[in-house]
Amino acid sequence: MNAQNEEHSPLAETPRLTFPPHFRIRSSLDFERIYAQKARFSDPVMLIFAAPNDLPHPRIGLSVSRRHGNSVKRHRLRRLLREAFRLEQHHLPVGIDFILIPGRETATATQADYRRSLVKLAQRAAERWR
Repeated sequence: MNAQNEEHSPLAETPRLTFPPHFRIRSSLDFERIYAQKARFSDPVMLIFAAPNDLPHPRIGLSVSRRHGNSVKRHRLRRLLREAFRLEQHHLPVGIDFILIPGRETATATQADYRRSLVKLAQRAAERWR
């Protein structure tokens, strides 16, 4: 395949859907900074806290408490939230850190629900800093 055909192939236009380590928030200082902004946005599926960052991409941190069930259930929720971020990262505003917390409807929420909720709440958070 020559270079001209590669430029117009659908695969060349598809953004990469990876989740590299620099997209994750792990430091307790970062969590405290985001919580201190007191910018929270919620719906029945998810609660997010948000704060601006100086990076050219969004980052996420996860907080899944014991009230969401045993270890197996909590880890499943974490996987669903990470996957929602991975698939929707190119639709999220850049330069914002998010802490994702599952909402009240965790038992009935699907992957599509988490993706929709994440994009909607992230857009609301971005409007706050425009």
